[in-house]
Amino acid sequence: MELSGIISISGKPGLSKIVSQTRTGLIVESLQDGKRSAVHGAERVSSLEDISIYTYEEDLLLTEVFTSMLKAADKQPILSHKSSAEELKNYLQSVIPNYDQDRVYVSDIKKLVQWYNLLLDKDLLK
Repeated sequence: MELSGIISISGKPGLSKIVSQTRTGLIVESLQDGKRSAVHGAERVSSLEDISIYTYEEDLLLTEVFTSMLKAADKQPILSHKSSAEELKNYLQSVIPNYDQDRVYVSDIKKLVQWYNLLLDKDLLK
């Protein structure tokens, strides 16, 4: 699974793909609507390949989490990020039984589910 160049920008919804670098930041393209925009170097940007999920043993990289989700869902979309908190927790528990329930918040699970469905829709999960 190749998530290089896919980023999350703090304060902005969804995911973006890095198109180019400028002297003061990045040019990105939204995966949701395809619009391009500039991201200043001072904004907090996180690469998906660097994000991980807390577990009771060691942290799991997002690529490993998405791989587990892909296998469990048989490469199909999963529940909505607007599902109830209990449904979201139960889903993550079924995919990653040892996730740290104290440090992984429902808002994190919502992002995870939303990102998975978006990446699957854009055929970026293989």
